[in-house]
Amino acid sequence: MLRVILLTALAMLAFAGNSLLCRVALRDSELDPASFTAIRLVSGALVLCLLVMLRGKGRVQGDWRSALALFGYAAGFSFAYVELDAGTGALVLFGAVQASMIGYGWLHGERLRALQIVGLLCAIGGLLLLLLPGASAPQPQAAGMMLLAGVAWAFYSLLGRGNSDPLAATAGNFLRSLPALLPLCLLYYPHLQWDRLGAFYALLSGALASGIGYAIWYTALPHLRAMQAASVQLSVPIIAAVAGALLLGEQLSLRLLIASVAVLGGIALILLVKAKA
Repeated sequence: MLRVILLTALAMLAFAGNSLLCRVALRDSELDPASFTAIRLVSGALVLCLLVMLRGKGRVQGDWRSALALFGYAAGFSFAYVELDAGTGALVLFGAVQASMIGYGWLHGERLRALQIVGLLCAIGGLLLLLLPGASAPQPQAAGMMLLAGVAWAFYSLLGRGNSDPLAATAGNFLRSLPALLPLCLLYYPHLQWDRLGAFYALLSGALASGIGYAIWYTALPHLRAMQAASVQLSVPIIAAVAGALLLGEQLSLRLLIASVAVLGGIALILLVKAKA
């Protein structure tokens, strides 16, 4: 059990690390968001395929719809972090993912109980509080890009439900996402620029936080109940916000703290009530 706890903690640190690495790369280096996306996906694909090969069984899988959703998430994520702080971006992303998956369930016949509705209203209210105009509000275009990234990640997660070999599927999806980098870089060509520091951060995001991080998560996941797997991810925005304040000098505004309590508390309430049903 201790091994599962350690693996899960490492996976959550890796997920939060993606937010930190993307933010610091785009804030403190010359790297542009399109180049960050390209380096992240290419390095992630190489590491994941290598892990599948080293495992010695099976081969990469995946499908094109999942690959497109993965690309949409990665691109939206990178362009959003040009403006967003690490903690704010993680909270918007996480809130959008959960809201999208709850909405999908509702459209397919799942109905919320009274306490779940309260939780949903709290989560929506928290996101609205965070996004409303004000001195500490995130830049609207960047927040919109992160919301779209969250919807894409939710779609990717829904498509991947029931994969018998999630590591092989993820490796294949990373590989299939690479052709989409060509039109992205062509469209963004006049603004492409990079330096060694930014490329290093992007490599860490792709190879370590994404490639190794996903591998660790998929090792721990079979040992977690669905409720545990969903709940533990509530820690990611908190880790990103605290680490952003400690490591990147970002401010923990009162608005972000209140929004975090509302969003994460509301989602936790939805998960807890569902688990008891």
